[in-house]
Amino acid sequence: MDASYLFARNFFNVKYEDLPAKVVEETKKQVLDFIGVAIAGFNKDGAKEVRELAIELGGAPQSSIIGTKVKVPAPNAAQANASVAHSLDFDDVHEAAIMHPGVITIPTSLAMAEYKGGLSGKEFIKTVAVGGDMISRMGLATRPGENIHKYGWHFTTLNGYMTSAAVASSILGLSEEQMIYAIGIAYHQSAGNGQAVKDSALTKRLGPGFSVRGGIHAALLAQKGVTGAKNSMEGVNGYYKVYHMGSYSRDILIGELGTRFESANITIKPYPCCRGVHPFIDAALYLVKEYKFEPEDVKSIMIWCGKGTQGLLGEPLEIKAKPRVVVDAQFSLAWGVATALAKKQVGLQHYTDEAIKDPAILDMAAKISLAYDPALDSTGLEPGRVAVTLKDGKTYSVQMDTATGSPERPITFEECENKFRNCIEFADRSLPPENVEKVINMVKDLENLSDIRELINLLVW
Repeated sequence: MDASYLFARNFFNVKYEDLPAKVVEETKKQVLDFIGVAIAGFNKDGAKEVRELAIELGGAPQSSIIGTKVKVPAPNAAQANASVAHSLDFDDVHEAAIMHPGVITIPTSLAMAEYKGGLSGKEFIKTVAVGGDMISRMGLATRPGENIHKYGWHFTTLNGYMTSAAVASSILGLSEEQMIYAIGIAYHQSAGNGQAVKDSALTKRLGPGFSVRGGIHAALLAQKGVTGAKNSMEGVNGYYKVYHMGSYSRDILIGELGTRFESANITIKPYPCCRGVHPFIDAALYLVKEYKFEPEDVKSIMIWCGKGTQGLLGEPLEIKAKPRVVVDAQFSLAWGVATALAKKQVGLQHYTDEAIKDPAILDMAAKISLAYDPALDSTGLEPGRVAVTLKDGKTYSVQMDTATGSPERPITFEECENKFRNCIEFADRSLPPENVEKVINMVKDLENLSDIRELINLLVW
């Protein structure tokens, strides 16, 4: 039986009460985090134009665009909300799967909850958690043991279509057969590549939005009776055959489905950049805080990384150390490490058009050299090692095998609250002050909410 059948069945079989307490807690953190990063990214380039176009095109007032009083067709609202949430590269991530689950599952769920009405907090949590499990498993199962960056896909976008279709179908109350068709319709649209990162293009921010628009559209078509491929994942021309030449693990894909939830392993990011940079930022922050040197004391910096990290985040060093645009900085080891050493912190304020011209960070980045260390190769989040040599001849070095926020080092709900407040403070169009604590408390108590539209009403102004 094709995995798409099993994933569809899982949405029907799993109830809120089946979710481990950790999954519920992590899902609530995801929801609060998504809202914060979406509001912080409201006016960022690329995502702003997606929202403006959605409003310009208009249509049936079905679902809300966060930060506005405007309602548009559900697929377009989800696209606009996913795009702003991904624009800062600050949204949650599953490290081992190299995937951003929340930016697919949460905007889909919000749009469809408003479209249908009456969705409880418990059902919302369950749907986001089961959807997060699906997209994470799809990533984990792909080419096990290999570094997937070299194949050029943007996996959040690529796997987001089918996941969004399943999430939307679940909330719509479609039959199992209709959900399978929706996944198949979504597969017919599936795409997403990493060239946008190489070319520093704004489309990097927009991929998840394309996915959720396509996924919701697929579910709505299936509801109307349109059929899609039934064997969309494992068929002779299914996803794993066509996109990955049959290189996948079926056991990882569907093993313990319904009892093991990968949504428990989703990370909330502490820094607004690609997750692969985070071990290196942690290393740099550790060194500057542990040895208490000042930026002017630094003579040179050496970074060692694995092959996947080197190709995506390390080279070409002349661009990574001197970003042309913010996207360059978001995908740069040199920028993350230099910021940590020059500013002794790394936050949203260091990834703006103004910040990438900051002479203090640029001067520090110019002192960086980078080398490949095969011992740091990994199929998921690769470890990072940073050494700082001071002008007095002393050298300090540290390696980070995990990063702050990882499943081994998770952030607390309180820390997630602090990140949320920082995002609101950073936003160009900020959440009204009276709504900030209301949102936090409502998400904290999300399982007791009778209708998700109560939360949505706090996000539109």
